[in-house]
Amino acid sequence: MADEKRLSALRKQIDDIDSKLLELISARAQCASEVAEVKGGDADAVYYRPEREAQVLRAVKAANPGPLSDEEIARLFREIMSACLALEKPITVAFLGPEGTFTQAAALKHFGHSAISAPLSAIDEVFREVASGAANYGVVPVENSTEGVVNHTLDSFRESTLSICGEVELRIHHHLLIGPNTRPDNITRVYSHPQSLAQCRKWLDAHLPNVERVPLNSNAEAAKRVIGEWSSAAIAGEMAETLYELTPLYQNIEDEPDNATRFLIIGREPVPPSGDDKSSIMVSVKNQPGALYTLLEPFRKHGVDLTRVETRPSRTATWSYVFFIDLVGHSEDDNVRLALEEIAAVVAELRVLGSYPRAVL
Repeated sequence: MADEKRLSALRKQIDDIDSKLLELISARAQCASEVAEVKGGDADAVYYRPEREAQVLRAVKAANPGPLSDEEIARLFREIMSACLALEKPITVAFLGPEGTFTQAAALKHFGHSAISAPLSAIDEVFREVASGAANYGVVPVENSTEGVVNHTLDSFRESTLSICGEVELRIHHHLLIGPNTRPDNITRVYSHPQSLAQCRKWLDAHLPNVERVPLNSNAEAAKRVIGEWSSAAIAGEMAETLYELTPLYQNIEDEPDNATRFLIIGREPVPPSGDDKSSIMVSVKNQPGALYTLLEPFRKHGVDLTRVETRPSRTATWSYVFFIDLVGHSEDDNVRLALEEIAAVVAELRVLGSYPRAVL
């Protein structure tokens, strides 16, 4: 009886808290509606502010008293902000599709479920959709912790004037999925994206050594294909599993347990400093002795931390290369600004692809 009384009191307390939460969330949503009214007369008004949202999520994580984890608290606030932003002005987010891809999962993680998703079939299509104004933002993969950089994304920046305005880091878990027509002991081929097949290479060698591996444009396409087929399986994630109602035969088959992919958010407007930022630049160096030293020395001189340096062949000359560099700090920070000014004076071309908040979620 004592336990029943205590449970009853706790339920009453939860009901009271839920009522207060509802009242506060509604008040926040009303503020968002009023913001929309204030901005409604300005055709150039910016509704989504990446630096502002990053600051809010960082503050929430810093003030979190528990028992929920910082990550869980930030995720809850992300959805509240997503719903409130939709009241101001719904935003459309293009991503590398089809539905059920890890890129869609990254888009939802960053923008929340109230954003309008627009799946596209290729990375360059995502760039074009955002550049044309058909989508407000785009989400594209840029590097995987196991397989490295996504060259198609880097190459797309050469022909685009879009800015990087955010990043998302997503833990990648691969599952072996089958449809209703496939027996687990009769799998003859496995479909997946080439990167996913590579990330599960050791597992496949050990468990399905004689099974044909068929690369497709996306994991979601692989999952969709096995629905009506016999003797086939797909390597894909939980979102594709749920969307296409497949059965997970084996879970977490990636070779590296800390397998993760980094995605970039692309848009048409630069992002002001948020207080904890990164910048990405593209540099074409002159073909001369000491060119690499000349490029990197200003970063050391001004104390700028580099987090990634990638090279891609230049399309203007044989054996000439373009450098893609990620660094800590915003292009408006004094040390970053001074380093970039020195570099711009000695290289063939320097372009800031974007300064943006470091991933919070």
